[in-house]
Amino acid sequence: MACAVQLAGWDRLGCVLTVFSVVGLELDQDAAGFVLFCVVGGVGRVCVRSWFWFVVCLEKLNVVGLFCDAGSEYGGPQCGIQSSSKILIKGGTVVNAHHQQIADVYVEDGIVVAVQPNINVGDDVKVLDATGKFVMPGGIDPHTHLAMEFMGSETIDDFFSGQAAALAGGTTMHIDFVIPINGSLTAGFEAYEKKAKNSCMDYGFHMAITKWDEVVSDEMEVMVKEKGFKRCKSLGALAMVHAENGDAVFEGQKRMIELGITGPEGHALSRPPLLEGEATTRAIRLAEFVNTPLYVVHVMSMDAMEEIAKARKAGPNFLNTTIPLCDSCRQRVIGEPVVSGLVLDDSWLWHSDFVTAAKQLVGTDHCAFNSTQKAFGIDDFRKIPNGVNGIEERMHLVWDTMVESGQISVTDYVRLTSTECARIFNVYPRKGAILVGSDADIIIFNPNSSFEITARSHHSRLDTNVYEGRRVKGKVEVTIAGGRVVWENDELKAVPGSGKFIEMRPFNYLFHGLDKADAKYLSSLQAPVKRLKSST
Repeated sequence: MACAVQLAGWDRLGCVLTVFSVVGLELDQDAAGFVLFCVVGGVGRVCVRSWFWFVVCLEKLNVVGLFCDAGSEYGGPQCGIQSSSKILIKGGTVVNAHHQQIADVYVEDGIVVAVQPNINVGDDVKVLDATGKFVMPGGIDPHTHLAMEFMGSETIDDFFSGQAAALAGGTTMHIDFVIPINGSLTAGFEAYEKKAKNSCMDYGFHMAITKWDEVVSDEMEVMVKEKGFKRCKSLGALAMVHAENGDAVFEGQKRMIELGITGPEGHALSRPPLLEGEATTRAIRLAEFVNTPLYVVHVMSMDAMEEIAKARKAGPNFLNTTIPLCDSCRQRVIGEPVVSGLVLDDSWLWHSDFVTAAKQLVGTDHCAFNSTQKAFGIDDFRKIPNGVNGIEERMHLVWDTMVESGQISVTDYVRLTSTECARIFNVYPRKGAILVGSDADIIIFNPNSSFEITARSHHSRLDTNVYEGRRVKGKVEVTIAGGRVVWENDELKAVPGSGKFIEMRPFNYLFHGLDKADAKYLSSLQAPVKRLKSST
């Protein structure tokens, strides 16, 4: 095969490519017996041991299509969606959110076909021994930002590298936030469709609303069926709120600068917990006024936790009436903690309000900017692009922090990392479960293994790791996504283009019973009052 494609220089874990013309792709072997994947160019040859990083290099350099055309001739899987192999997971403890049992799991064509003891299969089936290990649904991360343009920069992880990192950590689906373009939801969605073309695992989209007018209102209907809680309710769309007080934060930032506080500590000092608590209270009250479910993203303070817990404990007090509502209505406010908040300050894990407010699911808000990008704000914290990593680390950190500490059970772990997210965003039981007919998104987890988290070994393109040096107990040893083994023996086999967009239907379980509550409220008004007309 010969061609002439200009490559831009890039360096990642030993993958060093200088500018030259690609004329071939080869397999080789080094002195230690490792298979080498090589790019042959006009000025020489560059080789890497890892198939995954080989594909990443080519994808980063915009020549992944060249390699895809080459197909399996060069020792790796063809790019694009692959036919799923038949897999039998043998002898593990299969854990769902409601039940666990020792059983085998048989997968064919990307779907779970059987879950029962002692399944016998033919020689054409790949058998994975899970004896002494947990077999669980792949994780679902409800909150990520891949390839997001922000503060004059773009997150370092795109849909391929971020998802590849997720797969190495046992997450098999994520939900990213579409950012509108000049307020247009349609333009934003189309842009993110293009960004996601190289996806290597399944994904969904949340839609951010950055302005409000009738055009946006109409676009919301289009987005949901193919500024307002009321509009979300009528469409069955779950209203999600980033709870902050922008005006107050702006004043806090000014105060810090006036005090000479320009370093990153100014970020936290300019937005104290009481501001998140205040904004969370407002969001809860507005959602209560409309009587619609509310999802508060990246809850980071006890002030916000307390407000969410208060609302969930009391149940709705719809317009200050005493109308009894359905039991499910008590779950209308969802608090989403992020793993960085839980792990970097784990004191609140044992607080009763955390149990009530946010022990339903855990996200990451994965928003990766490298050290060069962070340095934009070296003299002014207001210019530091916000965000840390977590998409690869979440599953391990939740296990180490919450299961190993005895705070939650193994079934709770599945609920927090996968099942409840699938239920809230209406993809259960296709996702979030190991049941007959579910997608074959599965992990094999060894609770007795341990490892250290480092930027040197993680799979994100980020050059730092906020959890650097933390040793965790429990390890994802195998990840199966869409019926394909994509992580095994510490080797990543992510394939660009194999991920699918997953539609998340409106009117999830949080909406159940709201129509009855509305009807009761209207019947209780006893208005308008009939008045006698004056005879004069």
